[in-house]
Amino acid sequence: MYKAIFFSSLLAATLTAGAQQTKQRQPAGAKTTFKVDYQKFKLPNGLDVIFHIDRSDPVVAVALTAHVGSAREKAGRTGFAHLFEHLLFLESENLGKGGLDAMSARIGGSGANGSTSRDRTNYFQTVPKDALEKMIWAEADKLGWFINTVTEPVLAKEKQVVKNEKRQSYDNNPYGHTSYVIDKNLYPEDHPYNWQVIGSLDDLQNATLADVKEFFNRWYVPNNVTLVVAGDFDAAQAKKWVEKYFSEIKKGPAVQPLAKRPGFVKQTKKLYHEDNFARLPELTMAWPTVPEYHPDSYALEILSSYLSEGKKAPLYQVVVEDEKLAPGAAMFHRTSELAGQMHVVVRAFAEKDLDSAAAAINKAFAQFERKGITEKDLSRIKAGLETQFYNSLFSVQGKGFQLAQYNIFAGDPSFIEKDINNLLAVTAADVSRVYNKYIKGKNFVATSFVPKGKIELALAGSTKADVVEEKIVQGAEETVDPNAVATYPKTPSSFDRSKEPPYGQAPEVKIPAIWQAQLPNGMRVLGIENNEVPLVQFELVIDGGLLLENPDKVGVANMMARMMTQGTKTKTPQQLEEAIQQLGATINVFANTEDIRIRVNTLARNYPATLALVEEILLQPRWDATEFDLIKQSTISQIRQQEANPNAIAQNQYNLLVYGKDNIRSRNILGTAASAGTITLDDLKAFYAKSMSPANARMHVVGASGEGALTASLTRLANAWKGSAVTIPDWKTPAAPAQPVVYFYDVPDAKQSVIRFGYPALAATDKDYYPATVLNYILGGGGFASQLTQQLREGKGYTYGINSGFSGTNSAGPFTIASSVRTNVTLESAQLVKEILENYGKNYSAKDLETTQSFLIKSNARAFETASAKLGMLENISKYGWKADYVKDREAIVKKMTIEEIKALAAKYLDPNKMIWLIVGDAKTQLPRLKELGFGEPVLLKPVI
Repeated sequence: MYKAIFFSSLLAATLTAGAQQTKQRQPAGAKTTFKVDYQKFKLPNGLDVIFHIDRSDPVVAVALTAHVGSAREKAGRTGFAHLFEHLLFLESENLGKGGLDAMSARIGGSGANGSTSRDRTNYFQTVPKDALEKMIWAEADKLGWFINTVTEPVLAKEKQVVKNEKRQSYDNNPYGHTSYVIDKNLYPEDHPYNWQVIGSLDDLQNATLADVKEFFNRWYVPNNVTLVVAGDFDAAQAKKWVEKYFSEIKKGPAVQPLAKRPGFVKQTKKLYHEDNFARLPELTMAWPTVPEYHPDSYALEILSSYLSEGKKAPLYQVVVEDEKLAPGAAMFHRTSELAGQMHVVVRAFAEKDLDSAAAAINKAFAQFERKGITEKDLSRIKAGLETQFYNSLFSVQGKGFQLAQYNIFAGDPSFIEKDINNLLAVTAADVSRVYNKYIKGKNFVATSFVPKGKIELALAGSTKADVVEEKIVQGAEETVDPNAVATYPKTPSSFDRSKEPPYGQAPEVKIPAIWQAQLPNGMRVLGIENNEVPLVQFELVIDGGLLLENPDKVGVANMMARMMTQGTKTKTPQQLEEAIQQLGATINVFANTEDIRIRVNTLARNYPATLALVEEILLQPRWDATEFDLIKQSTISQIRQQEANPNAIAQNQYNLLVYGKDNIRSRNILGTAASAGTITLDDLKAFYAKSMSPANARMHVVGASGEGALTASLTRLANAWKGSAVTIPDWKTPAAPAQPVVYFYDVPDAKQSVIRFGYPALAATDKDYYPATVLNYILGGGGFASQLTQQLREGKGYTYGINSGFSGTNSAGPFTIASSVRTNVTLESAQLVKEILENYGKNYSAKDLETTQSFLIKSNARAFETASAKLGMLENISKYGWKADYVKDREAIVKKMTIEEIKALAAKYLDPNKMIWLIVGDAKTQLPRLKELGFGEPVLLKPVI
């Protein structure tokens, strides 16, 4: 779902450019040369245009970035930059109302999307290469033929959508107001970072049409915008299109840069907030630092990594191991155009005093002051950068983002070489210097977010934070007419822009070549050789997971998976972690409902060494008692956090209702606080012995290595890892309910109601599964092309986002409609969903089918662009036994689909009278009203996870 706030860190900014490394990884401090291929030109009206050619896939990413974020807003009119991110997708003069979303669906695009930060707003989409002219036409319409379409009704409705986003992302979330409190106190009132990107509810409500138009006309001008096109296209032709569609947009007034201005804390401030959704106390400490690309920003990035990441980190050693206050401690450096800030965050265990957490942080700092950072640790921290850099190169969209980022904020799209080398040049002395300059003994802002009624856990001397909490008032918002048609004067043009450009030459969709093998121990291996970047990514999947657990003691699979990276027989937990990091690799082990997964990402040249570590992790677990105690305590802490999180509550309760208490799929994989507390190290060893068999294992590999080399590399593992097939219980999925029931779970004073409507439906292997997925596209699977989004979000402004879908595996899974809606329209939202379901088959049109077919067929051009997409393809083939070209089979189903088949499928699988209707929200205001849904007396669920 787009319209999400985006905050870029230095590391993210550094590592997401499209570039080609020309040297091997060098020792710490050595320079590395990166080559960025791009063309840049400027139109007479000031528009910066950057092209990047990448012919690895038949797709093109288009990104339009305006150098305007919340920092350009006026006090009292906050949230405008982000509001525009929404408005610019709704309508333009030549695409019409909803025209961009409709076109995105037709052309098989990734979906028109956008994001807003303090300093910029961007709009982006990846499309098949034959739709490039259409995208350039559409982006130009945003900039030059948009603002007249914003009318009072349009503004009123979109205000509701943005306020729903604020409720969903901040107001209805644990610790959601932390950044608000920090920034209000880290920056003076007249500083543009004093307010949040999302803005305030009052400011959004008070925004006038004149305010909105003034903001657009000032900042959305060509001389304040960068257009990037990245992918497989003809540059000469694309330049002609850019000139045709953008050149006649008039240049705006000159945009002067804002002065760099750090935050300022005259004296240390301590503030507390009783958080309605928190079950654990959380301490955040923040110091003002430097803006992005400042010479000291690089050392501060490494400082934050060293102090907080891994078992050698001082914060981990003191907070977690010595004081046993929390499962972890985070430290991160957030840089923006004008200023930066360093944060330390400790979410303590229940009932832990945050003064103890602050003391532990200071103790960790003192340890760093005594010891500093070694050259080996400095090299270790830098070692992962090369791998992370290459990971970004699978996506042309990521390349486009970074070219725009450097162009706007560094004044040079090729700044990546300097940026990377600035980071590599950081010395141990630099790290100590920036600590002393910005952290040691300096004033800071500290926030204590504590559970309701637990003020005593806050830092001593804290004062109450000024947090504005929205009151739930029935009918507070004005009614919006979704069918209103805006009337406005048309902006002149030298040619007829109302005609959508034609497609270019259709791209040839190439299915990646797949190789398959079976090792002597029974493990299957599937791979795709891909030499775009020198990486190897693989997953080792061992079927079982939660399905093999004892229903009376759930949580063992999760703990066992977490324990597997906590050392081996020959390596302590810290030694194993260092060995992985020195290779610039990542190895993660985690449990799912149906499997245990080992996920690996490494440089191709380090693949053999990385595989050796995976073998050691898999075959020689350490079973460290100290680490087990930490993991158990961390798991219980996670469970406690879920108990107050409306979204976690909704998912856990929905699983219980769908699968029933006798099916283990209904259980939270973490277990309950009670079951997790009874798990022993012997339980983990026993589960490992019975479940981790190669006969139940599948390995999926994508990367710069061929079949021969990869299968040969697995010889040692095949010889050492033996085991017979493990029988996995067949947990039967219940039938759909015979009649609808409304269930309500009370979260007092919830700002939104989280909804889960659905029933046990189909397995992925069922013959109707993919046809049902086709059926669902226009209902709730097609983003802004779907009826649920168009009516509940775009039409009524009830929600920030809503979706629906079928989610079966080899076993039947549920059909689910999921959303978070404004509390005071809980009933109205449920009634509208019910109405949409009742009429879906009846109203399904030839145009709906055409849109569905066009998207599902044309989007295949994007289907295999990234490594994760290729791994997903291998997963489907190995798990379900599908053919390597199953995409072609699906394409045939789509092409043959008829309206009559859709209507029959809707009647069979979208019956609202055979569904579970779960709502998690404020019972005192919403529960009594739900009788009006017509499904009988609602059932109030007990507050137990």
